[in-house]
Amino acid sequence: MRVTKQVVKFAGHKLTGRLARSIPWIGAVIALAALGSAVRRKGLVRGALHSGLDAVPYVGGSKNLVETIRGRDFFPDKAQLANAPR
Repeated sequence: MRVTKQVVKFAGHKLTGRLARSIPWIGAVIALAALGSAVRRKGLVRGALHSGLDAVPYVGGSKNLVETIRGRDFFPDKAQLANAPR
């Protein structure tokens, strides 16, 4: 029984390490997949900046956390810009 627990623990640590190394790549792939949608909503420059920041590990997570706390995006949508008070 003791050997089985050790094997399970070793395999869990190995899998966790591999997953931790792949997370930045997964975030970059998701940001690239969302690039087209962001460009349509925000315009070329704002959409590219939005997706570019999301693709950078830790920076994208921090940006999303701050946007959640603020309750709005750093780069507003085109429709929001047209209706913004002056």
